Amino acid sequence: MNELLQACWDILVDSSFWMLFGFFMAGLLRAFVPSDLVARHLGKNQSGNIFKAALFGVPLPLCSCGVIPAAAGLRRQGAGKGATASFLISTPETGVDSIAVSWALLDPLMTVLRPLSAFLTAMVTGFFIDAADKDSTQEPAPPQTLAPSGAGQGCASGCCSCQGEAPAPSVWKRFLDGQRFAFDDLLADIAPWFGLGILLAGIITLYLPDDLGQTLPGGGFTSMLAMLVVALPMYVCATASTPIAAALAMKGFSPGALLVFLLAGPATNAATMVMVGRLLGRKSAFIYVGSIIVVTLVCAVAADALYLWLGFEVHGWLENSGAEEGGLLAILAALIMLAVLLRSVLQLAVRRFRLLRS
Repeated sequence: MNELLQACWDILVDSSFWMLFGFFMAGLLRAFVPSDLVARHLGKNQSGNIFKAALFGVPLPLCSCGVIPAAAGLRRQGAGKGATASFLISTPETGVDSIAVSWALLDPLMTVLRPLSAFLTAMVTGFFIDAADKDSTQEPAPPQTLAPSGAGQGCASGCCSCQGEAPAPSVWKRFLDGQRFAFDDLLADIAPWFGLGILLAGIITLYLPDDLGQTLPGGGFTSMLAMLVVALPMYVCATASTPIAAALAMKGFSPGALLVFLLAGPATNAATMVMVGRLLGRKSAFIYVGSIIVVTLVCAVAADALYLWLGFEVHGWLENSGAEEGGLLAILAALIMLAVLLRSVLQLAVRRFRLLRS
């Protein structure tokens, strides 16, 4: 037990600084990016919106559960099936928080390949769905009064009366509200799964053979298929999947196999499949899963080839970076992260207890 706790602590120390940085950036996005930006650009049934949907989804820190109501809202506002599917894939597969923790626990190349592959998977899937199952008739979205881009920042046009409006929030208040969202709401959603990811990574580190990924029959492609079988049905958010992928890297799994796990896990699970079928229809749901499988495997094979061509070894980077971790700043960040995680789990338990009593 002591060895398992030590392994989990080491992983927490390695990841906490960048994890906190990722949540900080998520708070900035919440505070200073207009909340209706995505809806304004995707609320139309146009093929060009598939590209926008994939692009918008990459930095947004939403997990597989959080992205479903957001995508449903886009669909109600008139977004086509392809754009909705594209947003559903790129958003949970990556985000500013998971990109930051990828830098800490994996390597710089995987930190770039992960969001790039998520973007590509979302684009291809969206175009396939648009081509094979495009909306034949789509009712226009009901008229909505969207806040202008300067809403909440004061009225300068002089064409409307602002006397009855609430005063615009200051930059500092918006910043604080964004950080409260990141470290309260967002972290509360991710905390249990990130904790589970740390625990699973510790178990993998201790109990799996060091050369497991290299001893599988069939080589790297077999390990990719194995990761696909494991990742498709399970729920794991992008941030929580990263420490598990780092532990698998140390067990000899190829970069391509890691990429399969990092992409397929957050984008597909039983709950998501049900909701995709309801939002987009059964035909689109099959295209959705099939496209994720095919494009993810293609990206994985390309990743292995790129690592081989560049002479990179993801486990070598991890071993070298691990030797440099564990300084005072990393330990302090781990203690802060641990306190924040425990606080989020406690708040979640209290809320559920109150719901049960009511």
